[in-house]
Order: sequence, then structure tokens, then C-alpha cells
Amino acid sequence: MVECRFVAENPAGKVLSGSLVAQNLSEGKKKINAMAEKNQLKIKSIEKKATWVYTARKGNDKPIKGEQKAFNKQEVVDALTRLGYDKISVNKKLLDMNPAPPVQDVVTFVKISSELMDQKLPFGEVMNLLINDTQNKTLRDTLKDINNELKKGADSQVVFSRYQSVFGKFTAYMLGLASKSGNMAEIYRATAKFLERQMEFKKSLKSALISPFTTIFVLMLAVMYYVGYIFPDTANLFTKFGIELPPMTAFTLKISDFLKANILIIIVVIVIPFLILGRLLSTPKGRIMKDKYMLKMPVMGNLIHKTVIEVFCRVFYTLYSGSAESIEPIRIAAEAADNAYFENQIKNVAIPLMVKKGMGITEAFTAANIFTETALNRFHSGEETGTLKNTALQLANYYESETVFRLKSIIELIQVIISLVIMIVMILLTLVSAETATVSPDPNKMKSVLEFIREYPVC
Repeated sequence: MVECRFVAENPAGKVLSGSLVAQNLSEGKKKINAMAEKNQLKIKSIEKKATWVYTARKGNDKPIKGEQKAFNKQEVVDALTRLGYDKISVNKKLLDMNPAPPVQDVVTFVKISSELMDQKLPFGEVMNLLINDTQNKTLRDTLKDINNELKKGADSQVVFSRYQSVFGKFTAYMLGLASKSGNMAEIYRATAKFLERQMEFKKSLKSALISPFTTIFVLMLAVMYYVGYIFPDTANLFTKFGIELPPMTAFTLKISDFLKANILIIIVVIVIPFLILGRLLSTPKGRIMKDKYMLKMPVMGNLIHKTVIEVFCRVFYTLYSGSAESIEPIRIAAEAADNAYFENQIKNVAIPLMVKKGMGITEAFTAANIFTETALNRFHSGEETGTLKNTALQLANYYESETVFRLKSIIELIQVIISLVIMIVMILLTLVSAETATVSPDPNKMKSVLEFIREYPVC
């Protein structure tokens, strides 16, 4: 996210200024120009807030060095001058890169904040403590900026929304909302729980899917290299003298010849579908399609589906305050679920039915066709008894217990399967290599073989 400031002039000649936040400078300019066109303003300048590196000194004192964010160089010079510095050098930072902090650092910040606020420590002191102890530069600078803006009386939701690239969209929303709520500690604690579950699930999913596929892919490359380039050197030594090869060796040699003759075609056939698929999945419709089929995958699909529902219920429980205000919590919870298909069904099917046709939550969720029968039954029961909020928490805890246990079992099973695959491949390679020891050359041809060995001795 970048902050852009503009200076404009209205038809009456009055100079106006303002700022907004956008994903990048190009998007910021588009927003400003659209606003100017709508309000008949003439844009005079657009500046992006950047990082400036400065060196300053008071008289003969030791110079100080530091960094400061500002819209232009003069702002930094003026600020240092007001502090009494007279020898000032300011330059724009060439590589102003601020990569997002690790999720673990964000989780730590939110979790420790909730614990300190539970101990009745004021939020301002909590921020000061965490700013001093945060190691990640991006997160530390972000916390400083947020703390300064909140001290000036800025709206907390507006402030945190500017740093979605640091915290994530949902986390930024929740932290901004917490400052306006009556119980900051509870919302921070719920957010920390959500982030921990999300991080744990992604780690488990990586162990269950990404790591095995990577292992199999690397194994395939190793086998192709062995069969295509290492094995033929031995096998061709026998064929050169007309020696009949054993069945496995002969078959492997045919595969080797095929690989070497068609290697470019094979690479194209393998790579191009992945490039096309990657391009397709990068589109909004592609992401929806991918996430839809992820929920229907064998074995893992059911666990992913239940985890998505768990996250939805946990966030819904945190935000829900009554049936009259259920739409916004449902929308935010759908976004937090981190599944494009689930979010699309909630926003484009369930919510419109609730708003336009006045359907209840259970009826709308049933029409969306994304909740399990168990979840729908629990929502129906909670809706009838007026305990929908607690029902959502119970459902979240139930699915958390189930998915954590089953996911561990699946990961162990997948690891065993991968080990078996590797073992089988290694045994086959060993058999193919060892089979050459059974070759029985024709005695009449041994003389030519010995002459070849003398001519090309093996070192």
C-alpha cells in the first residue's frame, strides 16, 4: 500500500489538498484523477510518500543518521530544522523495499497485545513495548506509524486499513475494529486464534500436499536423468558388440532412446500445460474454480472444507452481535475463510437471499450449497433457540478438533506412501542396473571385446 497526496484547484480558484491510500502509485493516480473529474478539480501535483535518508548535526555535535517517511525532501529538512539541526543532508532511499513480515511475527504481535491488555495495560503502552521489542523492520516501522497516527486522533479503522499489505486484509480490519469496540483484548485474542489456526493449517497442508508432490517431481527428474544419460553408457557397451540384452535392460534402453530423441517435445508437453494452468488460476474465475475443486478433492478435500467452515464460524462468532446486524459479520467471515469459491457463494448467493428475499441464515446457507449437513443443522438449531453466536463457536471448536486429528493421520499416511514410492523406484533402478551382471556374451565375440578394452582402458 502507498499513500498519495494531491494538491488541486477548484473552479473558484481555491487550492485544496488531501491524501488517499492505494495499492500502488498508478492506482493512486487513477483514483485521484477520477475524483478530480467528478468534482471538477484541476490537479496541480501528486506526491507519493517515500522513505528519506538523512544526516543532521547541531553545531559541532556528533552527526545523527536516520530515516523518515515524507512526501518530499523539504518536509524532512523543515522537520529537522525545527529540532535545531543546521547541517542537514537528505536523500531519497534508492531501494525503498518493505517486504511483508513473516506471519509468525504478526501472530506474536497480536497475541502478546491481547495478553498485555488482559492485564489492564493501556493500549498506548502496549504499542510502545512492542515497538521496542519487534525485530522485523517493516513491522516495527508500521507499528510506529500506526501509534503516531492514533495519538493524533485518527480513526483506527482507517489507519489499520492502510497497512493491509503488512497485516493482511482481515487482520487489519479486526485490529481497526478492536480500537472502537468495548473489549479490545477479546477481539485481539480472537484474531490471534484465527491467525494461529490459519498458519497451522497452511503448514499442515504444505506437509500433506506440496512436499510430497515436490519429492515425487524431483524423484522423476532424477530417474529421467539416470535412464536418459547414465544407464545407456553401460547398456550400449553390450549392444555395440551384438550381445543380447536381458528384458528389463532392453526395455529401459528403449525408453532412454525415446527420451533422448524427444526430450524437447517432452519438456514442452510438460511445461506448457502448467504455464496455461498457472495463468488461468491467476484470474478471479480461475481462483474460484481452483478453490471449488479443492473442496472436492479425495481425502484432503473434506478436511479443507471443514477447516474453511471452522474459520468462517470462528470469525462470525467474534463479529456477530445480533440477527439485525448479521450481514457484515457474514461478509467479513467469508473473506477471512481464504477460499474464493466459498466467499463467492456467500456474497453472491447467501447474502442477496437474506437482503432481497428476507431469508434466514440457515435457508440462505443451504441455498449457497457450501456448508456440510452438520453445519446447517447446528445453524438451524442456533437460529431457533437464539444462540447462533455460541453455536458458531461450538461448531468451530468441533471442526478444529476433528480436522487437527485427521490431518495428522493423513500426513503420516502420505509420508509412508512417499517412502514406499521412493523404495520401489530405487529397487527397480537397482534391478535394472544389476541385471547387466547376468549378461552372457557369445565366446566367439569375446576376442573383439577384449581388443576394445585394451584400446580404451577403463581408469
